[in-house]
Amino acid sequence: MNKKLILLSLAAVLSLHACKNKSGNQENDSSLSMSPEAGGNINAGKNVPLQVNAPQGFKADSVVYLIDDVRLGVKKDLSAFTLKTDTLPLGIKQITAQIYQGKNSTPVTTNIVLLAAKAPEELGYHVEKVFPHDTSSYTEGLEYHNGAFYESAGEYGHSDIRKVNPATGKILQRTKLNPLYFGEGITMIGNKIIQLTYKEKVGFVYDANTLKQLSNFSYTVGREGWGLCFDGKHILNTDGSNRIYFLDKDKYTLTGAIDVYDDKGQIENLNELEYIDGRIYANVYTKDTILAINPKTGAVMQRINMSNIYPMEQRPANTDPGNDVLNGIAYDAATHRIFITGKKWGKLFQVKFVKKGV
Repeated sequence: MNKKLILLSLAAVLSLHACKNKSGNQENDSSLSMSPEAGGNINAGKNVPLQVNAPQGFKADSVVYLIDDVRLGVKKDLSAFTLKTDTLPLGIKQITAQIYQGKNSTPVTTNIVLLAAKAPEELGYHVEKVFPHDTSSYTEGLEYHNGAFYESAGEYGHSDIRKVNPATGKILQRTKLNPLYFGEGITMIGNKIIQLTYKEKVGFVYDANTLKQLSNFSYTVGREGWGLCFDGKHILNTDGSNRIYFLDKDKYTLTGAIDVYDDKGQIENLNELEYIDGRIYANVYTKDTILAINPKTGAVMQRINMSNIYPMEQRPANTDPGNDVLNGIAYDAATHRIFITGKKWGKLFQVKFVKKGV
């Protein structure tokens, strides 16, 4: 019986080996490598020569080049293939050279980190007007619509969605969340408002006129729920990383993503969002910084330094400097006004972004 089992096992191994050979696929050949070396930083816009490094005398019938499993092109030999990076989204890119010899093929891989082509333009700001803001609101999302602010306030036991009179800062309408939920970013689509929660993996849909909750949905895209905005076609969403997700505006499911980089590296802790004139504007959590981001590539185009817009000595006595930070961007498309505030701030500011020194 033991001898029979051994013979059957051997036959199974031989059969598997035969199937593998028949498919023509081989494991990575350790004698082959690829340039550039894995992990190298490349600024977008540069042409990158991809080169298969092989032992002397090694020949190939053809080499197919792919980036993130998308075919780039083919070479009939081992000569360098030029990768053009000017239109590619930023981030980690896996590059594969599939080398064909007869019916067999061997993959050789490397990767690069694609950074922004140049340093972001550094901007400052002018304060054009100051509005009162409720210091009890731990601001997570801010919208402007038809003469009113819509705000999502966070913290367990204190979360709500509210409509606010800009002139007085008074709450006109409010819907409180169950204390089990921590309210996060909001965005408005037509007559609906969508709101995320922090760690609870659920989102809510409200009637924009009454703030009555209409429905809820499962949020499983990011690691946590942070910021939201709407670009006219998709919902844009952050989760505290350097990634901005694109969600279907009706089903709230993932349709795409970009990774955000400047010319030095990735930008973590992206938070509240607003879409203004073809660019994504993002708060960076705990930083007095707003970024203007290319929605196609993820490149940081401008960095706005918001330091000293609300000096600590002007804030409420119980301010927590580590938590009560800049967060909240809203845009009035009709008048091209930009509004910003922060968590438990006593003021909300209408601002204009300007070149430094202007």
